[in-house]
Amino acid sequence: MSGIDSLPPLREVIAKHDLAAKKSLGQNFLLDLNLTAKVARLAGDLTQCDVLEIGPGPGGLTRGLLAEGARRVLAIEKDPRCMPALAGIAAAYPGRLHAINGDALTVNPLEHLSKPIKIAANLPYNVGTELLVRWLTPPEWPPFWDSLTLMFQREVAQRIVAAPGSKAYGRLALLAQWRTDPKIVMDLPPEAFNPPPKVNSAVVHLTALPAPRYPADPGTLNKVVAAAFNQRRKMLRSALKSVSPEIEDHLTAAGIKPTERGEQVDLEAFCALARSLHKS
Repeated sequence: MSGIDSLPPLREVIAKHDLAAKKSLGQNFLLDLNLTAKVARLAGDLTQCDVLEIGPGPGGLTRGLLAEGARRVLAIEKDPRCMPALAGIAAAYPGRLHAINGDALTVNPLEHLSKPIKIAANLPYNVGTELLVRWLTPPEWPPFWDSLTLMFQREVAQRIVAAPGSKAYGRLALLAQWRTDPKIVMDLPPEAFNPPPKVNSAVVHLTALPAPRYPADPGTLNKVVAAAFNQRRKMLRSALKSVSPEIEDHLTAAGIKPTERGEQVDLEAFCALARSLHKS
């Protein structure tokens, strides 16, 4: 029996269902249920929320979310070997866990969840960044979710919260900071996982803002930021030439020196540039 519910410890669950982590699926299981419960608490008050979890594996975080009072959890798991373990959790929390064997990149969670919705996940390393970018760039804002509480490699977490002028600053920082308030809220060493990854991990909490920090057309801003950091050592007048033949005029109108590089330009200035380009 574990410390948070009447279910067996995760090591027993993994042994029973032969759930050795697969590198091909980006799996690194967090086994300490005290840690998974702490991650669940970092998502805030869950008692009035549905929660979307991606890549639950044997269900450590799933159990934390349910024990912390989540109204309902939708767990999307690509690995069919994990489904019996998740079925055992569903039986212990009747009516509160719906586990789907599928690909998070193709399943529509809104068919199974009711607002308010929070997302909490120890994301598989191989799809984590792609999922985050999707959640940050929906067609309409505010998004379907209120907050994201996500575990990443620490290097990715640092890219999300990075400031201008730092090596980590780039497209991910700008997309995250334009529409959310992102903070690193927890660090995790490799030995907390099975198997231990070669890098440290961190939990990032992103709260959706009611509106973007600065006005800008999303498509234009995304295009500009992607081009600016595609070849980050280039001056912006060269890096953004493909965006507009008159790029130097637009940079000047936005208060940006054409000789600056993307990593030197803050979010407000990028938004001003996107507005200038969109008008034309």
